[in-house]
Amino acid sequence: MADDEEPPVPLPSAPVIRLAGNVTLQQPLTHRGHGPGLIIILSEDPNIPKEQQGEGDHVADGRNPKILDPLPQKKWAEEGYAVVQLIFRNEEPETEEWDVETAFDKAIDVLTALETCDTKDRFGLIVYGDPKSYALDFPPKLKASYEASEKLKASVSFSTTWGLSSNPGLIHIPGASPLSPLTHPNTKHHYYPTASSAAFVLPSSGTSYSHSAAAISHTRSLSFLRAALGGPTFDLEAIWDEHTAHEFATRSVARTMGTMVDEPYVNHVPVLTGGVGRAELSRFYRDRFIFSNPADAALELVSRTVGVDRVVDEFVFSLTHDRVVDWLLPGIPPTHKHLRIPFVSVVNIRGDRLYHEHIHWDQGTVLAQAGLLPAYMPFPYALPGTGTGTGNGKRLEFRVPVFGTDTAAKFEDAGARESNAAFEFAVREADA
Repeated sequence: MADDEEPPVPLPSAPVIRLAGNVTLQQPLTHRGHGPGLIIILSEDPNIPKEQQGEGDHVADGRNPKILDPLPQKKWAEEGYAVVQLIFRNEEPETEEWDVETAFDKAIDVLTALETCDTKDRFGLIVYGDPKSYALDFPPKLKASYEASEKLKASVSFSTTWGLSSNPGLIHIPGASPLSPLTHPNTKHHYYPTASSAAFVLPSSGTSYSHSAAAISHTRSLSFLRAALGGPTFDLEAIWDEHTAHEFATRSVARTMGTMVDEPYVNHVPVLTGGVGRAELSRFYRDRFIFSNPADAALELVSRTVGVDRVVDEFVFSLTHDRVVDWLLPGIPPTHKHLRIPFVSVVNIRGDRLYHEHIHWDQGTVLAQAGLLPAYMPFPYALPGTGTGTGNGKRLEFRVPVFGTDTAAKFEDAGARESNAAFEFAVREADA
């Protein structure tokens, strides 16, 4: 079937159910479709109505359109949790809203009765923001309700002042680590120097949002909650292998995209190719990648490291450059050279689908193997103690510290090539 005739693979979906004025339920957004229960608390609703948005500033859920990170309830549902979200604003609650004194019991009753929530005796809590974002009497009420609950077994928060240490806790703290880090019983702390406020994980928080800090803290929270709640866990290797099989074997854009979350991205670091968001990435796969790879393109795995939510592969990518391969050598006509290139891929998997790929390789060896990088190039600077140049119709050249197929050989077998041969490289004189 031609790709333009191939129907898209349905993504996991479940409607957000409103339980009260300040309470919503999102069931797991994974292919598996079931998982443990999680309660999250925010001080304001991150979903900004369209009529309240500045023109061009946000998408419908309140995020900057350049930020793919979903809002917390969806993000944790994509990780495989059934998520009850509670909003406690810094104002008097309305009559149809749940109060903090009874909210945990009500939320746990909802999750316990939910068919897609498969753990009934233990639940987790995430409290976003710091106590100053909530009503003055909210923090002590929250602490009392948390300590009174027999089924809330672990908490994640973003301020040390919540005092949720009656059960195992994880606290993400904005700012650099102090010389004498804080200690709390039953609690682990992490500091984030690039974060300026406790809202650094919220993509709707504007300039407070920190992409890298949010990503690192999410992985740590996921590891903590999985241990506390007994999951969910997924076969990350199988998920990644299925994705690459659709890229290189079945060569299906629809099936490749079917292995990814709602809004994924791919970044080929050396040449900035790839795609951000489902529409752009689908076009990239269709027009620049899946059908552009030569027939002999192959991946040879060298090593694999599997983490909480990432698969890191070292592999050799080989191909004959018999066509324009824009994602690798943008704009360069076929050289008909056979290339063997060391690659490193860092693949982030959310639940049972890919979120992003960061793909790294040495573009120097690609150019060298393609015959596009000379062994020597002009050295445009004066050597120490020698003045401004050589004169007499001569010029200085340096040996380019880049290797060809030797890089792949040593990548696969450390003893296949001698180390430190480049230490012998030097500047030379050549005819101008």
